[in-house]
Amino acid sequence: MTTLADYRSNRIVELMDEPSEHHDAEWLKEALQQAIMLELATLPPYLCGLWSIKNPDPDEPVSRAIREIVFDEMSHLGLACNLLTTIGGVPRLADAAIVPKYPGPLPGGVRPELTVSLSGLTKQSLDMYSRIEEPDHPVTLSAARTHTSIGAFYTAILDAFRKHKGLITGARQLVMDMKDHGAGNSIYALNSFADVKSAIEVIKEQGEGTSASPENPHPGELGELAHFYVFRELFHERKLKRNPDYPDRWEFTGDVIPMPQVLPMGTVPPGGWAAGSASEPDPDTKARLATFNRNYSELLRLLERAWKSAVAAEAAELLMDAVGQMFTLKGPAWKLMAKPLPDGSGKRYGPEFLYTTAP
Repeated sequence: MTTLADYRSNRIVELMDEPSEHHDAEWLKEALQQAIMLELATLPPYLCGLWSIKNPDPDEPVSRAIREIVFDEMSHLGLACNLLTTIGGVPRLADAAIVPKYPGPLPGGVRPELTVSLSGLTKQSLDMYSRIEEPDHPVTLSAARTHTSIGAFYTAILDAFRKHKGLITGARQLVMDMKDHGAGNSIYALNSFADVKSAIEVIKEQGEGTSASPENPHPGELGELAHFYVFRELFHERKLKRNPDYPDRWEFTGDVIPMPQVLPMGTVPPGGWAAGSASEPDPDTKARLATFNRNYSELLRLLERAWKSAVAAEAAELLMDAVGQMFTLKGPAWKLMAKPLPDGSGKRYGPEFLYTTAP
């Protein structure tokens, strides 16, 4: 029997297959833990792509686009945790059994054909990013997809909340003002069904857009697109434009998007660099990897403790500590990307995002 502690289970598909009359409080708690695992799973691949950009310029379009998406995903993770705690659940983040494992599938059986890996920014990684975010009915594609999408999963969660509004208690809600990163980026308290509905719509629509438009209804800048379409723009190296002759048709025929120079981070093998036959790190690189993994793991522990705390002031302080911990990741990641792999491929090392227990 699978459990929510099994990252590589098909639990989301199994939850979606259960009849709606079974979507009770326990169903919601398990579904929301899976949602937290999904939101966390998107961050490491996007961060590897962002950090691999050489000499990043805040105004460079590709770097700016991915950075904005990363901030969106961070807020989605916070909102997913608030969704669970408002019904009395406890988020689990700091556990080797449930943290993302790369390369591998998304948790829960979402998009089973997709393998998510950690590497630098390439055409292949941009295609992978967009497939993570892909809606069931993209307005730029003619054929509908038949797999379980992240958006479809959140729709089922919202339907369950709608039937069980009395479960919403407002317990252990953390808040963070992030409006400077966009209209939908703040983490806010979910004390009512209206709050819950708003949070789920932000998560869905920032990632997938709406069924009628690729535009993000919660943008940082006017005309900003949902994540799926931003990644497709970067993949095609062209801005997405509405066809003037066919207003319902969107095409990648706009301005050219110049690709930045990148550091050629290789693809992290299963189990990390030390597990790869051609990527055994030297002692200095092992130390750099250990530093990154230790900092990443402490970040997850701080986040989990923040949402577990029943003391508002302590929870807020822990969340701020987690924000500070986030800034300890970039430096070690860049140092790793400066180190060539020993296989002569010209590729570089990069962060593994492996969870380690506290010393």
